[in-house]
Amino acid sequence: MTTHKQLHLNAFLMGNGHHEAAWRHPRSKPEQAGTLAHFAHLAQVAERGKLDSVFFADSLAINDNIRFNSMGRFEPLTLLSALAAVTEHIGLIATVSTTYNEPFHVARKFASLDHLSNGRAGWNIVTSARDDEAHNFSRDSNLGHADRYARATEFLDVAIKLWDSWEDDAVLRDKASGVFADTDKIHALDHSGEHFSVRGPLNVPRPVQGRPLLVQAGSSKDGKDFAARYAEAVFTAQQTLEEGQAFYSDLKARIAAFGRDPDGVKILPGICAIVGSTEAEAKQFEQELNDLLNPEYGLRQLSSMLEHDLSAYPLDGPLPDIKSEDDINGGKSRFTLVTDLAKRDNLTIRQLLARLAGGRGHRTFAGTPEQIADELEIWFTRGAADGFNVMPPLLPGGLEDFVDHVVPVLQKRGLFRTEYTGATLRDNYGLDRPASQFAPTPELELVS
Repeated sequence: MTTHKQLHLNAFLMGNGHHEAAWRHPRSKPEQAGTLAHFAHLAQVAERGKLDSVFFADSLAINDNIRFNSMGRFEPLTLLSALAAVTEHIGLIATVSTTYNEPFHVARKFASLDHLSNGRAGWNIVTSARDDEAHNFSRDSNLGHADRYARATEFLDVAIKLWDSWEDDAVLRDKASGVFADTDKIHALDHSGEHFSVRGPLNVPRPVQGRPLLVQAGSSKDGKDFAARYAEAVFTAQQTLEEGQAFYSDLKARIAAFGRDPDGVKILPGICAIVGSTEAEAKQFEQELNDLLNPEYGLRQLSSMLEHDLSAYPLDGPLPDIKSEDDINGGKSRFTLVTDLAKRDNLTIRQLLARLAGGRGHRTFAGTPEQIADELEIWFTRGAADGFNVMPPLLPGGLEDFVDHVVPVLQKRGLFRTEYTGATLRDNYGLDRPASQFAPTPELELVS
């Protein structure tokens, strides 16, 4: 089956890959995951595959599982600035928290990245879910879930006003008159709200894209409402086609309720694709990775995700009855996804750890390039996705496998671009450049 509509692909990159045991596999070179050359290679591979963007997640505390796996990360905007210099087309998306930053800082950093990359910056907006992050910012505990989203809403409103504070034609550079900028087109905000007081304007001219691509990743009710109001791309996690379709239709309806065009928001479920030349080869690769799992590592990860210490429960027993989503202050939607998965498939804790090892709740699929392309096409054409957040199990090999073998199948089916046709990240996603809210509205001509 072919379609004129084409899907979008974002490469979600982690140092060694998304599988928990990736760094232990013979194909992995974990000593390289702390180098610029490693990430430059990944970005260039993704660009070779004509992917829309690369994305780096971030958190503001070291994971207490560092004994078993390296979860430390470079500061993503610093890394993406370096990658901007070795790529030309691919979008550059970074996670930045609204809970432990200020709007002026974040607006300035993304405006800078957008200028330095000629219009390729994107912001994955998170509210930070963990108490150990709070401990690094003079707080005893994290904000409550609703409070985090209230702060995020005001934060983003201020950031957008800061990006818009310079009109597009404010910079004159008129050597003859000596006027560098038209100050009538540079606007103070004088914002005074519950969380922030910001005078403005920004000290960087308006970004190339007007503002960076706005991405959101939470799937709780608050998260979906926030995405419906602001997001232009949504990273999400579902395990089944039916779950994907339900999320897709729900979020698109919420977007319309906010008076926005649902087609202007791209929904990208995560997929950890394990590629083999045969199905047996792919399954063997998956088993090799799972054989290297450390149960203690996985159990700590799962306990943190569920906000419940599972160390006293037998690995070969069922997941115990624990909290409900309403009791969770961290990642509410991921809690529900994981507990539903365990119940639906009647998994033991050990089996659940293996199912989560490749993508922490994102879907894992092992198969041939054609089988993987089939799965992506089904989700895309049956109303569950506008594209996918590609999560290679191991790097760099997993990304190379996807780009060199899966992407050509999608291209042959007419589902994915064969060349970049625009210059900016918004162009890649088929999105318009927003007008500045401070720019005067053109007067309508009167018809006589």
